[in-house]
Amino acid sequence: MTSETTAAEQHDPGARGLRLVPALLVMTVVSGLIDAVSYLGLGHVFTANMTGNVVVLGFAAAGAPGFSTRHSLVSLGAFLAGAVAGGRAGRRYGGGSRRAWARMTLAVEAVLLGAASAVAFAVPGTTGTAYALITLTAFAMGVRNATVRKLGVTDLTTTTVLTTTLAGLASDSRIAGGSGKRTPRRAASVLALLAGAVLGGWLVVHHGLALPLLVAALTTGVLAVTASGRE
Repeated sequence: MTSETTAAEQHDPGARGLRLVPALLVMTVVSGLIDAVSYLGLGHVFTANMTGNVVVLGFAAAGAPGFSTRHSLVSLGAFLAGAVAGGRAGRRYGGGSRRAWARMTLAVEAVLLGAASAVAFAVPGTTGTAYALITLTAFAMGVRNATVRKLGVTDLTTTTVLTTTLAGLASDSRIAGGSGKRTPRRAASVLALLAGAVLGGWLVVHHGLALPLLVAALTTGVLAVTASGRE
C-alpha cells in the first residue's frame, strides 16, 4: 500500500477495504453458483439471470417438456420485488457512504442466501422447498442488481448477465479496430461467471443444493464486511 493510498484512506474511511471491482467480480462468481442451483436443481429455472428466465418462461408457456411456467413466474416476481426493495434502499441510503450502502446490501443478500441454504438442509426435495429457494434467491439477486446498477462501476453494472459484456469485449477489441482498453475487466467478468457456474454445477451434482447455497452465503457475507466504496 502506497503512502498516497494510506493518506486517502485516513481521509476517507469509506475507501478502506476491498475495492468494488474485485468485489463485483466475486459477486459474479456467486451468480454462477446461484444459477447452477436453480437451473440444475429447481426445474430448469434461473434465479439470477433473468434474461434466460424470460426465455425459459416462453419455453414453458409453449409446452416444452422439462420447464415450469409457475417456477419462472415466481422467479421473475421475486426478482422484481427484490429490485423494487433495492431501488427504494438506494434512494434512501445511496446518497450517504458508498461503502455502507454496498455492505448493507451484501449483508441482506448473505442473510437471504443463508436462509435458502438452511431450508435446503432442513427440508430437501419438496415442492414447497423448491418455491422457497426460488423466492429467496431471486429476491436476493433483485436487491443486488438494483444496487450494482446504481453503483455504476464501468463494465460491471450487472453481475448476472453477460450479453452486453461479450458484445463490448468483441466490438471494442483490437481485432475490431478498437483500443481493447476495457478487455481485462470484461474478460474477468466472463471468467468469473463461468467459474461460478463450474463450481456450482459440480457442487450441485455431487453434494445437492444446500452446500452451494451455503458457499454463496458465506462468500457474500465476507464481502459484506470487507467491501469498500472505491473502485
